[in-house]
Amino acid sequence: MTSTHSASHIRSLDDLIGPAGRLEALLNTGRADAPYSALVCHPHPAGGGTMHNKVVYHAMKAFSAFGLPVLRFNFRGTGLSEGEHDEGHGEQDDVRTALDWLTKEFQKPILFAGFSFGSQVGLRACCGDERVKGLIGLGLPVRAGGRDYSYGFLPQCAAPKLFLSGDHDEFGPREQLTRVWESAPEPKRTLMIEGADHFFQGTTDSPGAKLQLMQTAMRQWLAETFGLVETTHR
Repeated sequence: MTSTHSASHIRSLDDLIGPAGRLEALLNTGRADAPYSALVCHPHPAGGGTMHNKVVYHAMKAFSAFGLPVLRFNFRGTGLSEGEHDEGHGEQDDVRTALDWLTKEFQKPILFAGFSFGSQVGLRACCGDERVKGLIGLGLPVRAGGRDYSYGFLPQCAAPKLFLSGDHDEFGPREQLTRVWESAPEPKRTLMIEGADHFFQGTTDSPGAKLQLMQTAMRQWLAETFGLVETTHR
């Protein structure tokens, strides 16, 4: 991949239409010669999660550092997206709608990242989809807001995987999260970011946001796993 840079622009989409109706979405356009497109999914809307979430934004920037076009969208019933929240069931169809849109628009293999609820729903929808060549789970939740998250599908996820969580993630205790990570087959990379909570913010003993550490870990994995080269401007 060459490092020739062309400016990335943000475009609002009006043609991302899923089973529940139109999904509000933004596309960072990337470079015409990008070898992949990317999709990023947001955390639970009940906790205020949208495509503008800080973790989602930083994940988008990690993909954009390589000039990839990146799609973010609001799940059904969130923001201006039509439909109603469906407890992670219909949201999987929203993810598939986004994958279909990226395939039609770019005809490129796809890389996926999701944060919290968006990681569980997105991984479930993307695992086994031949179009998706890499999977990133950020802040994978085990139990959050009275909701338990199961990962019985992970052993079937053959694509390269990166799992990033804070070592003080209140929704992903280390012991339980490690068992989930261990259920996923190789190739995979797992990393606990020290002094970070679920949202990759700092702890009392380690203040300051850890979002840049998360983004750096993503960029390193993407470069090493897929041979991507960062563009001049991020």
